[in-house]
Amino acid sequence: MATLTHPSARTGPRTPARSPGTLPALRHLGPNWYAAVMGTAIVANAGAALSPPLPGPRGAYVVVWALSAVLLLVLLAARSVHWLRHTDQARRHLLDPAVAPFYGCLAMALLAVGGGTLAVGPDVLGERTAVAADAVLWCAGTATGLAAAAAVPYLMVARHRIETGTASPVWILPLVAPMVSAALGPGLVPHLPAGQWRAAMLLACHAMFGMSLLATLLVLPLVLARLIHHGPLPLALTPTLFLVLGPLGQSATAVNNLADAAPGTVGAGYAQAMSGFALLYGVPVMGFALLWLALATALVVRAFRAGMTFSMTWWAFTFPVGTCVTGAAGLARHTGLTAFTWLAVGLFAVLVAAWLVAGARTALGLARGQLLVPPARPAAPTVPAQPVSAPAPARP
Repeated sequence: MATLTHPSARTGPRTPARSPGTLPALRHLGPNWYAAVMGTAIVANAGAALSPPLPGPRGAYVVVWALSAVLLLVLLAARSVHWLRHTDQARRHLLDPAVAPFYGCLAMALLAVGGGTLAVGPDVLGERTAVAADAVLWCAGTATGLAAAAAVPYLMVARHRIETGTASPVWILPLVAPMVSAALGPGLVPHLPAGQWRAAMLLACHAMFGMSLLATLLVLPLVLARLIHHGPLPLALTPTLFLVLGPLGQSATAVNNLADAAPGTVGAGYAQAMSGFALLYGVPVMGFALLWLALATALVVRAFRAGMTFSMTWWAFTFPVGTCVTGAAGLARHTGLTAFTWLAVGLFAVLVAAWLVAGARTALGLARGQLLVPPARPAAPTVPAQPVSAPAPARP
């Protein structure tokens, strides 16, 4: 994969030569490409979540959502061909600890496009079709996300060889997928039959919220410890620091959306408790998200000064920031504070700028044939020969 430039342990056999008739351009198309779908869909979702909406045509969000849907269909087809024609490479991706976590992106791409279908899709599809499409995408994304949340950690424990000090924010990707389901599931609650169906959906989303939150809390200390003890990430991976914003902003979005869906679904006391929890949880977490945003931005600026160039990891600047937009917009709804509204608008401006840059650079890289090439293999280090009798250097 062209986006993962750091060496990692690989457990699979050496890649055999390609047979005639295969598609070499797709051989190195990894699951990380779904991040482009996520980053595109979140622009429409975040824009629709702003209250009051920004001045401008709502049709712009519809166009962006439609683009994300087309990208999803194209990638699903391309990845299917990848698994059929390049099965050996697909298996190597699963056995590579640097690549396997990106399978969480497939789930989040399905969920993000589904959320956009419900948010702005009715303008084109009609409400019934939009709800049905979102239901299908939510179910598929949730099933895929739960599978990734269990399978990827299993592979990391049982099959991957992970060296000390190599913790990466990428590890969060399969763990945050159930949180996306928890944040977008409440939108379907009003369309379910009243009673057991709605209550079950709401509580299932709460369960996925807890599942993702607790798993993320186990990984975040590893990421911070890696930064403190081993220094900044390699230049190409520095943008992945923004991935930490994903579970933070998405969890704030989830508690607010769950509170919106609670009245009439569960008892009045529980609904009131959920509304209070949305503030007691969402505000502190949004504060920590802003702290991490400052740290990640400083390290990205440092990487730019050190010569960081474009890679597909730049898509990490989009979806995580978008979740903070929806989280801040949810807090604005529940508190009535203009400060949260302005925070959401400011983060949305950052999101749009990041999406335009990442999208343009990706299109340019594809046109130049630079993004679907084999990853460069690090050259074996050469150690200069030294005389046997050379004295060892004195320790300071």
